[in-house]
Amino acid sequence: MPRLAAAPITLTASELAELETLVRRPSTAQQIALRANIILRASRGESHGQISRELGICKGMSRLWRNRWLQVSPQGLPVVERLRDAPRPGAPATFSLEQITQLHALACALPEQYGRPISHWSPRELADEMVKQGIVEQISTRHVGRLLAEAELKPH
Repeated sequence: MPRLAAAPITLTASELAELETLVRRPSTAQQIALRANIILRASRGESHGQISRELGICKGMSRLWRNRWLQVSPQGLPVVERLRDAPRPGAPATFSLEQITQLHALACALPEQYGRPISHWSPRELADEMVKQGIVEQISTRHVGRLLAEAELKPH
């Protein structure tokens, strides 16, 4: 049974120049430079096996980036954008950066300013105040605690 040849990559002069620049530039991230090198070698007609041996990578990586290049090239994205990681799966962030910033500002303010008869904020009081002010529809006490710990804020 004959082996299937990898899909050929044809580069324009500007794409070729940009990829070569990315490979040579010392400030290029190593991941991007490696991916650019894979595309350059693939455009010269090298097989996945040749590319993987020369660059010290697995064939799967060579195949992945050749296929991704062929997939995103018709979209007209800039060369560097074509070499970036694909978006990761998963749920989007529940709270915006603005909402988290408002939580931090609230945690740094005195509870008396908001009519709270306490001397220090607790995660439960902060969660209640955020809902009361309409900053968020709902937020758990534990999540408030995690956000404060992440920012190294201790409102007590």
